[in-house]
Amino acid sequence: MRRSEVLAEESIVCLQKALNHLREIWELIGIPEDQRLQRTEVVKKHIKEEGETTILQLEKDLRTQVELMRKQKKERKQELKLLQEQDQELCEILCLPHYDVDSSSVPSLEELSQFRQHVATLRETKASRRDEFVNIKRQIILCMEELDHTPDTSFERDVVCEDEDAFCLSLENIATLQKLLRQLEMRKSQNEAVCEGLRAQIRELWDRLQIPAEEREAVATVMSGSKAKVRKALQLEVDRLEELKKQNMKKVIEAIRVELAQYWDQCFYSQEQRQAFAPYYTEDYTENLLQLHDAEIVRLRNYYEVHKELFEGVQKWEESWRLFLEFERKASDPSRFTNRGGNLLKEEKQRAKLQKILPKLEEELKARIEMWEQEHSQAFVVNGQKFMEYVTEQWEMHRMEKERAKQERQLKNKKQTETEMLYGSAPRTPSKRRGLVPNTPGKVRKLNTTTMSNATANSSIRPVFGGTIYRSPVSRLPPSGSKPVVTSTCSGKKTPRAGRHGANKENLELNGSILSARTFKGFQI
Repeated sequence: MRRSEVLAEESIVCLQKALNHLREIWELIGIPEDQRLQRTEVVKKHIKEEGETTILQLEKDLRTQVELMRKQKKERKQELKLLQEQDQELCEILCLPHYDVDSSSVPSLEELSQFRQHVATLRETKASRRDEFVNIKRQIILCMEELDHTPDTSFERDVVCEDEDAFCLSLENIATLQKLLRQLEMRKSQNEAVCEGLRAQIRELWDRLQIPAEEREAVATVMSGSKAKVRKALQLEVDRLEELKKQNMKKVIEAIRVELAQYWDQCFYSQEQRQAFAPYYTEDYTENLLQLHDAEIVRLRNYYEVHKELFEGVQKWEESWRLFLEFERKASDPSRFTNRGGNLLKEEKQRAKLQKILPKLEEELKARIEMWEQEHSQAFVVNGQKFMEYVTEQWEMHRMEKERAKQERQLKNKKQTETEMLYGSAPRTPSKRRGLVPNTPGKVRKLNTTTMSNATANSSIRPVFGGTIYRSPVSRLPPSGSKPVVTSTCSGKKTPRAGRHGANKENLELNGSILSARTFKGFQI
């Protein structure tokens, strides 16, 4: 074999070894199959390229590629190590397992990308849990300060006293943290409820004992808030007032009785219901009597709160009903027509409006009461009777009252008509009629037998309609009993003609009765 052939074969063997070595490196650094084919094509092109490419140049190019790949391998290994360190740190804080990756091999680009995404997710989880931890920790510290509570467990001390970065942000710890906050908030709410109850008790005792304002202002600083020291101060004030209450038993019981009476009114208690609480009428002011009153006032408060909506509805109906009756009374008053300011029209509009409102209120209350009675299986009583019966009774009483007033007016008109038919009506405007001089009131003229006979023989009793009753002027009888001398009432004027209808009127007073006579052409009619 010639020398050239031997060199050619050696070159082929070297090239084959170089390609095999390249494939091994590609596999080692994790280059995918498609990229291997591309790289092989590049090597092939270098071998086939035009121009004179020596074996040395080819080797140089291959060595360059090998160095590049070794550099890539180193960089990937370094990034893998860094990602593993970050993963370890984050997993320890979050109490999570480490990322599973083969440290002995060179990771592919895809594997590194997945690892980087995993570490980024861990960082986001850590930031989220840390924010939640800081927020819960702040609320826990506030609750502990409000409750005057000192951390007494290792977990509470870790939360409050230790460095925030040292706290393990595991899901279990976050859940435990939330549970601790709920417990403290529950205690805080209970403490607030206790403090508010103590304040209500204090205000009630202040009112019952009639504590002056300056003494109340002395404890005004503890009338807000719910810290432990506030609760202690409130309890001390309650104890002081309770002791004072024992010393002023009668005063306190009388104050409770005033409140009881108010609740009785608001609950529309009948007299029998009020009398059923016998201690209200006892004058033996003892601690036992006070306890009975306290229990009764608590019962009444609860009863009123349960039925408050219904009682307010009944109260609204009562107020509307009273207003309606007032307008009805004004409507039947004749003096209302003297109105000059437009009030009459307003009252009529309001009365008409109430006539529409009252039935609607009654229907609404009826529906609500029926629903309440079905729920409680008992009757809803107002003033000792069912409300709708009470309403019906009020309307019936109103109807009867109107009927009675109507009958009274009719009877009064009838009597007035009879009186006018018998005696005549009184003048609207007093005035003197020309030619007539009424007798002096209180003076009774005496007539002798002859005069009375003539008068009665020529006169008849008649009623006067719509006219004024006047007495005709009659001269005093002379002492001798002779005929009376008639004095003219014309004062020198002409005597009216006898034929004029109604010209002469004579009113004679006989035995306390007034007789009216009318003369016409010598005949009395």
